Amino acid sequence: MLEIIQKPWPWYISGPLIALIMYLLLRQGKDFGMSNNLRTMCSIVGAGKTSSFFRFDWKAQIWNLLVVLGTIIGGFIAHFCLSDGTPPAINNASIADLQALGIIDKLQGYMPDSLFLFDGSLFQFLLLSIGGLLIGFGTRYAGGCSSGHAISGLSNFQLPSLIAVIGFFIGGIIMIHFIFPLIF
Repeated sequence: MLEIIQKPWPWYISGPLIALIMYLLLRQGKDFGMSNNLRTMCSIVGAGKTSSFFRFDWKAQIWNLLVVLGTIIGGFIAHFCLSDGTPPAINNASIADLQALGIIDKLQGYMPDSLFLFDGSLFQFLLLSIGGLLIGFGTRYAGGCSSGHAISGLSNFQLPSLIAVIGFFIGGIIMIHFIFPLIF
């Protein structure tokens, strides 16, 4: 049983499981979304005193904070208890593309050290700061994060989520093909 849990699950198993979870949430009248939790946490600590955006019934969203806690605990268990430490098998063409861009010399996991290991340089600090600001602003402006729109919004047949997901794909294509090569 442990071997089944440790290996990646194919799309035809994980996809229907995600659909089942979304169906059960919809039956309960709940909207799933991770980015809403920041608003909930800010409301809990009293941000509603300074902004009307944070004045809402946060107690109705406690269940979603438990999802975040479960995600953190699940990630910890997956990394420290269910992982054998071997690097993931990534397509050789992807590795060659990253090497051609000068991002990696060798890949030891999902995240190249040259992008995700903070070296203290001003360039990397600015890149992380501006990227974080844009992601935070974009998530709030779009009314949710990319996975929230793609999973929750599309399963609710929400037109704004379809528009947002199309925008995410277009933005990703522009970033990878035009902006990313200029930065690196």
